[in-house]
Amino acid sequence: MKLHHLRPAEGAVRKRRRVGRGKAAGQGKTAGRGTKGLLARHNPKLGFEGGQMPLQRRIPHLKGFTNPGRVEFAVVNVGRLAQAFEAGAEVSLDTLRDRGLVRKTVPVKVLGQGELDRALTVRVQAVSASARAKIEQAGGSVEILSL
Repeated sequence: MKLHHLRPAEGAVRKRRRVGRGKAAGQGKTAGRGTKGLLARHNPKLGFEGGQMPLQRRIPHLKGFTNPGRVEFAVVNVGRLAQAFEAGAEVSLDTLRDRGLVRKTVPVKVLGQGELDRALTVRVQAVSASARAKIEQAGGSVEILSL
């Protein structure tokens, strides 16, 4: 089969409507535009609503701006680390991905929600102050990796 052999299914394509070609064609005289007025004589501007305030001017403008240099983090709480890892385990981006705690290949930040009762060695890109305190209080250590 070649590209020029491909055809749409039977009945899927209709013939183009040729307007303004006389009464017998069915769309003669005014060609489906009604009588008189700007719409009968010209193509209106895109988005023109007959003098009504157009949609793009009615909706509110959003204030502020989006920082293009923003770093998106995948977050993990210390409570989830306590559930997923045994005492003395090493927590890194690969082990977090293997255990299903993070999905994307984005930087990871550990947050301090939950309790931690075992010593863990945590190697991630960012850690909150409360998470660092809980990890070190449990006898673990924190190592910050570069982004």
